[in-house]
Amino acid sequence: MAPGAPSSSPSPILAVLLFSSLVLSPAQAIVVYTDREVHGAVGSRVTLHCSFWSSEWVSDDISFTWRYQPEGGRDAISIFHYAKGQPYIDEVGTFKERIQWVGDPRWKDGSIVIHNLDYSDNGTFTCDVKNPPDIVGKTSQVTLYVFEKVPTRYGVVLGAVIGGVLGVVLLVLLLFYLVRYCWLRRQAALQRRLSAMEKGKLHKPGKDTSKRGRQTPVLYAMLDHTRSAKAASEKKAKGLGESRKDKK
Repeated sequence: MAPGAPSSSPSPILAVLLFSSLVLSPAQAIVVYTDREVHGAVGSRVTLHCSFWSSEWVSDDISFTWRYQPEGGRDAISIFHYAKGQPYIDEVGTFKERIQWVGDPRWKDGSIVIHNLDYSDNGTFTCDVKNPPDIVGKTSQVTLYVFEKVPTRYGVVLGAVIGGVLGVVLLVLLLFYLVRYCWLRRQAALQRRLSAMEKGKLHKPGKDTSKRGRQTPVLYAMLDHTRSAKAASEKKAKGLGESRKDKK
């Protein structure tokens, strides 16, 4: 290369950016969800729920696969497969006549039901979902425990206790506010009655004073008439006394 000629090699920064965009860029993988564990009684049925999240729309080529690993076993066997809109139950194992498809890919649901449970069904069930082009992701596992009688779970008992306590608290609060409302209403009624009585007392003295004001001139007139009558009678008596003296 001649001195001073421009370099034809790509810039190191550009190479790093290109490599990171093509190789190191994280792809959004499909995510599968199941319960951690489910309990069932002998002879009953249990639903194994399976749902998923995908960055792609639900494809017509979506598929669900359920595998079963017995308790204490090493190998997992396929027991159910859904593809091209059709469910396929594997003809191998003890589940071939006891599995029912209850999922709906449109709602991202790949659940199945296992009927007529037995102790030998204890084990781990794995749900795997492929939604092309989104096919990269981890599976999800749920453990099945079969009992003679399904035990009451601690979480259920705790939830029931908490719910009962909250119910009692709400009932007490409701009664408190009801009693308080009735008391306030009664106090308001009493206050209105007292106000009405006070207004009545204020109006009555006013009427009495007006009546007294009207009666005062009449009383003065009667008093003057009595005084004048008394003075006239005294004069008359005095005149009679003087006339008697003159006759003597």
